[in-house]
Amino acid sequence: MAIANRTYNILIVDDDKNIAKLIKEHLSTQKSYNLFSVINGEACLKHIGGQSPDLILLDIQMPGIDGIETLKKIKEFDPQIPVIMISALGSIEKAVLSMKLGAYDYISKPIDKDRLMVTVKNALMTSSLEREVTELRSELKQKYTFENIVGQSGAMNEVFKSVEKIVNSNVTVLIQGESGTGKELIARAAHYHSKVRSNKPFVAVNCTALPESLLESELFGHEKGSFTGAQGRRIGKFEQADGGTIFLDEIGLMSPTTQAKVLRVLQEREFERVGGTELIKVDVRVISATNLDLEDAMKKNEFREDLYYRLSVFPIKLPPLRDRKEDIPLLAAFFLNKYCGQENKEIDSISPDALELLMAYNWPGNVRELENAIERAIVLCNTNEISANDLPAVVRSIGEKKVYESDNTLSSWIEKLEEEALRQALLENEGNISKTAKKLGIGRATIYRKAKKYGLPIKK
Repeated sequence: MAIANRTYNILIVDDDKNIAKLIKEHLSTQKSYNLFSVINGEACLKHIGGQSPDLILLDIQMPGIDGIETLKKIKEFDPQIPVIMISALGSIEKAVLSMKLGAYDYISKPIDKDRLMVTVKNALMTSSLEREVTELRSELKQKYTFENIVGQSGAMNEVFKSVEKIVNSNVTVLIQGESGTGKELIARAAHYHSKVRSNKPFVAVNCTALPESLLESELFGHEKGSFTGAQGRRIGKFEQADGGTIFLDEIGLMSPTTQAKVLRVLQEREFERVGGTELIKVDVRVISATNLDLEDAMKKNEFREDLYYRLSVFPIKLPPLRDRKEDIPLLAAFFLNKYCGQENKEIDSISPDALELLMAYNWPGNVRELENAIERAIVLCNTNEISANDLPAVVRSIGEKKVYESDNTLSSWIEKLEEEALRQALLENEGNISKTAKKLGIGRATIYRKAKKYGLPIKK
């Protein structure tokens, strides 16, 4: 995946003018790089005070303020500026120290052009993603203040504008979207940013989690003895949500009988508990959600037309992730940051190959599936960067398909399939040879030989 189509300012700091010139020559092949150079740490700090660069290449051994001290001051000035250290022979220990102090990476002299180009590209990509997420979060807090809802695509901006319009309204809202698009997040944003209802309960009900007989009791409550097992009075969800918001998830699968009772609540703002005669009046805002086409369900007489129009006074349509792929890098970076903290992992970035696969995959499970994929990748990752091999097999298969399409030999195709099958089996069995051999129905010696051939990890 190419880094964003923009110009990057890169500062080279080295007292050896020949080294600085060589780095400039290598990097000048990229038209998107604006290159500057200074000869010492003092000049570097002066430069960033006037114009903050997108990347700094910093020599460790310099007269005056050396690279380590300069790095410390750069990070004090702006921790987000990525710094790649340039280490001479004998300064590897300092290079390692610089990584602990926040350097992105280091390259050794003599400068290897290929390593230089790849390291610079990855540093810029990682930094761009981090800055975009930071800026987006700041923008959402200032403009929409809808935490945990990440997106900057045109489709999501329309969603944000819609939610902003209804946070302080009592209008009923119908959120439509595929499973995993974040319908409950939107409902919670509408509630918790309401000036009137945010200090009252937000009560979520999954209408498919309970059978019809229990769902009615869950929503409206019941009186003691109203049915077998009703040993006492139960307060229902509508009553619990009084003054606040009730979120009816997957309302499209609600039975006709329960639909009629929900319609009454919307019309009259009152109901009776199951087995009771007392009228319970409530002031509750109703937000519902569905992944079904309710208009089609109405035509089939599977959903009440009068209830549909009551629920959809203000409809909000959430786009599937495949229709807003420009949000994938931001979401991936957001989940990386979220789950690294939970898993106690220090993973700085997602490799270009992995990002390319994330962008190519269609995500039928939407944002929830992407979140699960990143969480899983973090658990599997053993370095400071998520690689393509850390992603689920279904996502990696996108890359494998490209290989097949580009290769017209049957033997190469079979080898790729064999490698993928062995990789997955070893992963599932944590590298255990005996378990993998049993699963695949081949001998241990064959596993050893093929794992060595494909460079796959095994437990000895």
